Amino acid sequence: MPGVRIAALGHHQPSRVLGNDELATMVDTNDEWIRRRTGIVTRRIAGADESVADLAAAAAAKALAASGLDPAEIGQVTVATCSAVDRCPSIAAQVAGRLGIPSAVAFDLNNGCAGFCTSLSVASHSLLAGAAKHALVIGAEKMSDLVDWTDRRSCILLGDGAGAAVLSATGGAESAVGPVVWGSDPSRSSAVRLVDAWHPRFEQDGQAVFRWATTELPALAEQACRAAGLSPAELDGVVTHQANLRIIESLVQKLGLSEDAVIARDVVDSGNTSAASVPLALAKLVERGELRPGARVLLFAFGGGLSWAGQVVTCP
Repeated sequence: MPGVRIAALGHHQPSRVLGNDELATMVDTNDEWIRRRTGIVTRRIAGADESVADLAAAAAAKALAASGLDPAEIGQVTVATCSAVDRCPSIAAQVAGRLGIPSAVAFDLNNGCAGFCTSLSVASHSLLAGAAKHALVIGAEKMSDLVDWTDRRSCILLGDGAGAAVLSATGGAESAVGPVVWGSDPSRSSAVRLVDAWHPRFEQDGQAVFRWATTELPALAEQACRAAGLSPAELDGVVTHQANLRIIESLVQKLGLSEDAVIARDVVDSGNTSAASVPLALAKLVERGELRPGARVLLFAFGGGLSWAGQVVTCP
């Protein structure tokens, strides 16, 4: 059996920064209220001429260039997204076309905010089964298209962006993408959702999600660590879905991490970017050198459905 490694990462965000003070001119809110409830200070907002495919392709191009691979070597392209307007061709097919990837299987995967972690394991499984030698996995969202800008509960949360990873099969038995822990709780399917399907709008029961994340998420995160043969104290870093800083801090407190563990807090600068949040935060930490090559990092995301997915990975 081959192993799987993360060969490279990439990320991309729109240039426009929307701060809390500007939001306060659009809706009844203020900087102190937003920071206290969510930890968010700024978020990036794509322009009217920037699509999910644009964001995905920009992040993917950086990851592919960093991997040193020829586009023709990519055998699978998967885009995790819940905000794409295009249904066919898929965003993945559009990305493959833009990057000159000639014959890869290309498809989108929608598992809400858990989409990237889900897609990462789907791609890993493909490589382990020998269906491809190299795969491109992208999380890309334009959540600003789904926001009700008159609803102060939701419009303060969301941002746009994309993150990408190139996976490669290796000759060794060890894998840099650990066993996945994933699932869903259909009884909470209305907690995070898109409504009005042909013109979707983001809707969330924030208190229900917060209660679930602060009570049930720690046990699931520990389960992902055990599946990788580690204890939380052995982790070098944690990158969870960047939904709310209070949720992140609660998880960190309950996991019993090492004092040196690196914690992703990209939500402060980027807001909640749904399926893009984990790869976006991970790529930034690696790019800045805060997570070194070989670092063992827990990835874990949760969202619409209510669904979750997580695994321990080794940084490139």
